[in-house]
Amino acid sequence: MTKLVYAPLSNGGDMKEYKMRRGEHLDDRMPDLKGSIEKYFGDITGTEEWKGHELYVVGEPDNPVFDRIVAGATTYGSKKDKLAVHFEERPAEDVIAEGNADAAADAVDAKNKFLLEATGRDAKSRRESLKREVEDDAPDY
Repeated sequence: MTKLVYAPLSNGGDMKEYKMRRGEHLDDRMPDLKGSIEKYFGDITGTEEWKGHELYVVGEPDNPVFDRIVAGATTYGSKKDKLAVHFEERPAEDVIAEGNADAAADAVDAKNKFLLEATGRDAKSRRESLKREVEDDAPDY
């Protein structure tokens, strides 16, 4: 396995962190995180450090919509672990031009199933949770 460093994530770019449902922990929901990532997206080709956390990299995902996927657990001492994920997707026109339009629906399905299994939250509740976090981080004027 190779350790990689990619510029887009070195500053936290497009990485998203997801919380688990109240009272639940990532280790309980997904005891074999590495195996689950491989089940949904393909073989892990390396690891990458992000904000001091070692994350798994799927360099050649099974679905042609994805260029690369980075995912793993982030731990913050006394706080609960979160799931950090970055889905690097190819331009839609390229995917369609190659005749892989059906793969787009499969990609969305794989992402949603993976995130639901990991967090216990469906797409709607994940969006609402992320929205609340952004509102909490907004400065008071």
